[in-house]
Amino acid sequence: MANFNKVYLIGNLTRDPELRVTPKGTAICQFGLAVNRQFKDESGALRDETTFVDIEAWGKQGETIAKYCTKGRPLFVEGRLKFDQWEDKTSGQKRSKLKVVLEGFQFLGSRGDGAAPGGAGGDDADQTPERHSPPARGSNRPASPAAPAQESADEDVPF
Repeated sequence: MANFNKVYLIGNLTRDPELRVTPKGTAICQFGLAVNRQFKDESGALRDETTFVDIEAWGKQGETIAKYCTKGRPLFVEGRLKFDQWEDKTSGQKRSKLKVVLEGFQFLGSRGDGAAPGGAGGDDADQTPERHSPPARGSNRPASPAAPAQESADEDVPF
C-alpha cells in the first residue's frame, strides 16, 4: 500500500524559536505556528478558527529559522507529521503529541518584518521570499520565477 505524509502550512510564529544542540552537534529548533481559517457557520456568520501547531526544524534550516524569525513572523512550512508518545514522569500517564517535522520553509513578508535577505541586494530583495527546502526527488512542482536569478548568488551563501 502506498504512503504519503506531507504537510503545507502558512501561519505566524506563536513564540520565539528555541534552538538547542544535540550532544553530537546537530541543531534542533522548536517553535509554534498559528494557522488561521475563516468559514461561515450555519447562520451565515463569518467565524475564525485558529489551529496551533508545534514545529521541529533540524540542522541548518533550524539555525536559519532561529536566527531570522521571531514571534508573530509569517512563515510557510513544508514538512511531515510525526506522532510522539511518552510517559509523564510526575503522573505516570501515557501522553502523546502530533507535530510537524520541517523539511523546507519559505520566509514571507519583507525585511521590515525581520526577514532574512531574499536576493542579491537591491530593493527587489525586500519583497522576494527566501526558500529553503531539501533537494527535489522527481518533483513535478514548477520552479519559481526567482529561482534561476538566485542560484548563482546562493553559491556563496552558507545556508
